Amino acid sequence: MKAFFVQIKCDLGKAYEVASALADAEIASEIYSTAGNYDLLAKFYLDDEEDIGHFVNEKVQILPGIKDTFTIVTFRAF
Repeated sequence: MKAFFVQIKCDLGKAYEVASALADAEIASEIYSTAGNYDLLAKFYLDDEEDIGHFVNEKVQILPGIKDTFTIVTFRAF
């Protein structure tokens, strides 16, 4: 399994709706509200053979209220 994070910028006033949609989809292991350039931070796990780009494009970015995403790929846990 590989872990990665996606920072999510939401349309104004839509952060809670986007967070709820992510939770309802049961695709994120953790979802946090954040301050700064992005509104949410979500952690995901995929099998090693699954493509992160396709997953983000087809499962995350399609949710209503998402304006922009920034994916952070991880490679080692300490």
